[in-house]
Amino acid sequence: MPHLVDWEKAEVSRSAHEASATGLRQLRIEPKEVARYMDPPADTCFPLEYAYHLLGDVRGRKVLDLGCGNGENTMMLMLRGAQVVSMDLSSSLIELAKKRLAINEVDGEVAFVAGSAHNIPLEDESVDVVFGIAILHHLDLALAAKEVHRVLRKGGRAIFQEPIRNSPTVRFLRKLVPYRSPDVSPFERPLTDPELDSFGTIFQKGSTRSFLLPHVRIAQKLPIKRAQLRALYAKDATFLRRFPRMKYYASVRVLELVK
Repeated sequence: MPHLVDWEKAEVSRSAHEASATGLRQLRIEPKEVARYMDPPADTCFPLEYAYHLLGDVRGRKVLDLGCGNGENTMMLMLRGAQVVSMDLSSSLIELAKKRLAINEVDGEVAFVAGSAHNIPLEDESVDVVFGIAILHHLDLALAAKEVHRVLRKGGRAIFQEPIRNSPTVRFLRKLVPYRSPDVSPFERPLTDPELDSFGTIFQKGSTRSFLLPHVRIAQKLPIKRAQLRALYAKDATFLRRFPRMKYYASVRVLELVK
């Protein structure tokens, strides 16, 4: 395991590149995109919509947007009436998150905090929900699990969406590719089911749902129409419901944990 200081320095560097490459136009979110996440159904075929379905009614609830990035989820949480604590290791991304709220004219209760998910600068049992989208695969899972559990109130929930790569063969082949994008740190990696299971052991109970078999990931890279891609997502969800053992090959998990 790399020294934690080196690990977090690499993440700050990655985040700085992401922030510098994000234009102000990219921070604007169209109303139809916002509508997707206000009240999505339980059977949605899209993982992020499902994470927002699990979120439920958070009006007046204190929600920690863990690894807030450029603020897309902070904005959605505020629009759903939450009292948001928006936290990221990168101050440059936090500044983008603030600009996103201004550009989209979103007002509400939000506190921006620069801090590490390995040592969350919040009091014990101080939040109702921890909401994290593509954050755990950047972290030391054992340290992060303790911190998420610590800041949650009893009965509080943690909801995460994470990339998964269970196949040893695929992981080996990926390591043979020498190129690494500047917005990818040397320590981030897709997780495995055993890693997610281990992360959840400290909690009272938990559940997961799997999304996106390999053919959908391939289709995302192809020049096909949006409607065609949406149809693939729907077929993917149907297939995974009928053949749950195939979740081993799915590339995304949505995880809900209860303290």
